[in-house]
Amino acid sequence: MRRRRLLSALPLLPLLWPPAPAAAQGAPPALSARDRADVQRVEAYLNALTTLRARFIQIAQNGATAQGTALIWRPGRMRFDYDPPEPLLLIANAGQFMHYDKELRQPSIVPVGSTPLGILLRERIVLSGDVTVAGVQREAGLLRVTVFRTASPAEGRITLVFADNPMELRQWLVVDGQGRTTRVTLSAIETGVRLERAVFDFNDPRFMAGPVDNN
Repeated sequence: MRRRRLLSALPLLPLLWPPAPAAAQGAPPALSARDRADVQRVEAYLNALTTLRARFIQIAQNGATAQGTALIWRPGRMRFDYDPPEPLLLIANAGQFMHYDKELRQPSIVPVGSTPLGILLRERIVLSGDVTVAGVQREAGLLRVTVFRTASPAEGRITLVFADNPMELRQWLVVDGQGRTTRVTLSAIETGVRLERAVFDFNDPRFMAGPVDNN
C-alpha cells in the first residue's frame, strides 16, 4: 500500500507543466545586467552539454521520496529509471515524452513541449522568447534560474539550480499553479559519457524492464 501511495504522489510531477489555475501570476521583475550575464552563462553551459548520467532523488510536496538513475542526451533524449519498488520509467525521444508503468505495462505519451524539462532538450536553448526568466538568485556557490512558458505563466515554474564554479546542473524544482513543489536533486554526475541510442527507444523490450548500466 505504501508503494502505491508513493506512486500516486510522484508520476510526472517533476516533468509536466501543471494545469493552470484561474488567476495568472504577476509579471516578473526586470533582470539586472548581472542577471542577464548569468542567464547567458547558463545558456552556454546547457548548449555545450551533450550527455549526462546521474543518480537522482525526488521529493514530492507531501514528503514522499523516490530515487533512480537519470540519463540525458541532448538534443531530444532523456530517461529516468526509478529504483524498485517504484515501477516508473520516463523516456523522452523524437518529440514525445513517455511515462511507463513497468508492472501494469501501461504507457502514457505527451509532447515533450508540455514538460518543463523539455527546455533542456531543445537543440538550441535560449531562455527568452517563448520562455521567460522569472528570476535569478545566487547563494552559497549556487545559481538558481527560474523560468516559465511565456504564453502560459499561470501553469507553473521550474527552477534550475547550478553549482556556480565550475557550472554544473545539480537540481530542479517544479512549482505548480497551486504552489506545490517537487524537488529533484542529482548526484554522482557524469557528463560527456557514451550512451546507447537504444535505451531511449520506446519499443525496445531489452531496455523497458529495469535500470540501465552502460559501464
